[in-house]
Amino acid sequence: MPTPPRTSTLTGPHLVAAVCAAQVLVQLGAFFWPALLPGLVPQWGLNNREAGWITAAFYGAYLLAVPILVTLTDRIEARLVYLFGVACTIIAHLLFGLIADGFWSALVLRALAGIGWAGTYMTGLKLLADQVDKTLMSRATAGHAASIGISGAASFACADVFANAWGWHSAFLIAAGTAAAAWIIVAVYAPRRAAPPPPPADGQALFDFRPVFRNQSAMAYAVAYCIHTLEMNALRGWGVAFLAWVAASTGAQANFSPTWVLTALGIIGTFASVFGNEAAIRWGRVRLITLAMLASTAVSIALGYVGTLSYSVAVALLLVYGFVVWLDSSSLTAGAAGTAEPSRRGATLAVHSMLGYSGGFVGPLMIGYTLDLAGGMSRTGWAVSFGLIAALMLAALAAFRVMRPRELAGDRSKNA
Repeated sequence: MPTPPRTSTLTGPHLVAAVCAAQVLVQLGAFFWPALLPGLVPQWGLNNREAGWITAAFYGAYLLAVPILVTLTDRIEARLVYLFGVACTIIAHLLFGLIADGFWSALVLRALAGIGWAGTYMTGLKLLADQVDKTLMSRATAGHAASIGISGAASFACADVFANAWGWHSAFLIAAGTAAAAWIIVAVYAPRRAAPPPPPADGQALFDFRPVFRNQSAMAYAVAYCIHTLEMNALRGWGVAFLAWVAASTGAQANFSPTWVLTALGIIGTFASVFGNEAAIRWGRVRLITLAMLASTAVSIALGYVGTLSYSVAVALLLVYGFVVWLDSSSLTAGAAGTAEPSRRGATLAVHSMLGYSGGFVGPLMIGYTLDLAGGMSRTGWAVSFGLIAALMLAALAAFRVMRPRELAGDRSKNA
C-alpha cells in the first residue's frame, strides 16, 4: 500500500499512545476464530485436531515470518515493516469474511493473519524502541503489552456481539475495517527514522543470529517466553470451548457466556501485565517472573482437575489464571529487549518472538490432539491437557533460573 502524505508526526508519550491505539485496532480481530470456534466447528464438520490446526496456523505463520520481518527493522524503518504487516491483516480478515467455508480456506487465511501479526506485534515495539528514550522504554513496553491485552480482551466480546448481530462473516469484515484505520494512524503519525543504526562492529550479517543466541540473559527471557506463550495461546485458543463444555457437561446455566468470560480474562491480564512490569522494576524482574511461573503452574493443575466440576469454579479459576499467566508478559519481553545489544535489538526481539510463538504454535495443537486421544472433550482430556502445560512451565522455570538472566537498569532488586 502507498503511504499517504504525512501531515504531522508524534514523539515520546504521544507516539506511544498512537502506536498502542493502532495495535488495538489492527489486532481486534485476532481472536475472532477461537471465539467463534464452538459454532463453526460443527457447521464446517471439523474435528478437534482440525480446529487446533486452524488455530495453530496463525502462530505457525507468525513463527516463520517473524525472524525475517522483525530482523529487517535493524536495517530499514520499522514503520514500513509495520505497515506491511497491517496490510496482510486487512487482506486476511477481509477474505475470511468473504470466502472462508471450511478447513483449507480457514487454514490459509489464518496463516496470512499470522504473517500480519508478525509484522505488527514486535515491530510495533521496535518502532517505539527506535523513537523513545531509555527512561521511557520499560513503560512503553508495558503500554504496548497492555494494548495487545486490550485488543485480545475486546476481540472475544466483539466477535460475539458482531456475529450475533450480523453473522460471523460480518465480524471479520469489521475487523478488516479496524485494521485499515490502524494503517492510516501509523502511516500519518509515526515519524520516519532519521537514519538507520550503524551495523554491528563485528561485521556479521543481518540474519546471523549466533550473537543473539550467545546472549545468555536475553535467551533466558526468551526460553521462559516460549512456554509463557504456549500457555497463553492454549488458553486463548481453547478457553471458550472449555467453558462451553463445562457448562454442557454439568448442566449449569451460564450466567456469563464463555466469550464474555474470555473478555474479562483479557482485561484482567492487561492489568496484570502492567502491574507485573511495575512490580519487576520495584522488586526485581527475576523474582517477579519466578513467582508468576510458579503461580500459573498451580492454577493450571487446579483448572484441569477441579474446574471441570462446576461452571462457576471454572470461571473463577480461569480469571485467576488470566492474572497469573499475564503477570510476567511484559516483564519477559522488556527483559529481552533491555539486555539485547543495541545494534541487534531487532534480531534479539525476532528470536525472542520466534521462540515464544514456537510455544504459541504448539499450545493449541497440543490441546486438540490431547482431547482427541482422550476420546473427545472429557474430564480426563482436560486434566491431562492442563497438566501438560503445568509440567512444561516447571521445566521452563528451571531453565530460566539456571541461565541467570540479568536485571534491567532501573530494576531495584539485584538479588532474586
